[in-house]
Amino acid sequence: MRTIAEINEKIRDRSVVVWTVEELKAKVADMGVTQAAKQVDVITTGTFEPMESSGAIINLGHTDPPIKIRKCWLDGVPAYAGFGAVDLYLGATQVVDYSGMGDGLDIDDSKERGGGHVIEDLIAGKPIQLRSLGQVTDCYPRSSFETTITKETINQFYLFNPRNLYQNFIVGVNGGDRPLFTYLGPLYPRLANAVYSNPGAISPLL
Repeated sequence: MRTIAEINEKIRDRSVVVWTVEELKAKVADMGVTQAAKQVDVITTGTFEPMESSGAIINLGHTDPPIKIRKCWLDGVPAYAGFGAVDLYLGATQVVDYSGMGDGLDIDDSKERGGGHVIEDLIAGKPIQLRSLGQVTDCYPRSSFETTITKETINQFYLFNPRNLYQNFIVGVNGGDRPLFTYLGPLYPRLANAVYSNPGAISPLL
């Protein structure tokens, strides 16, 4: 068995052998655990899936004159603005607030839109309409600000996923007579489907 120091040395000289869990399972099925263990140095086991607790912290960078944002909408989706002057938190499950949409968005096109869609578009480089209201102070004299932002114009972006690593998540089914639209996805009546989530190749069920 190799030591951590030996593996670190192989990483430094670029001779390390790295497999994913999926590759490991195939190798074990082909040659057995003992032979597979002799060949591999590192097995990557990370798994990730955004869920309802996910969100993004965004720092917009200061305006001129400065604004202390206290209410903000991104493509009509409210973002929390209760900390830094131009810091926002956009939750993935936050839904559109039609009162904050202004004139630039089509309500009919935004009925199914929420924070997750805005985060996806921002990461993809698409333009996002921003509308904000500020608390006027001597340091922050601006009372409102509207603009279009992209990932190239904002100062910082951090995606937070507090609960995304798990072995086996719940399974959703529907024994009723009508479709249910849940955070797991649509559940069809009379047990027509089952929706579940797990960590893929490292799941003991697969």
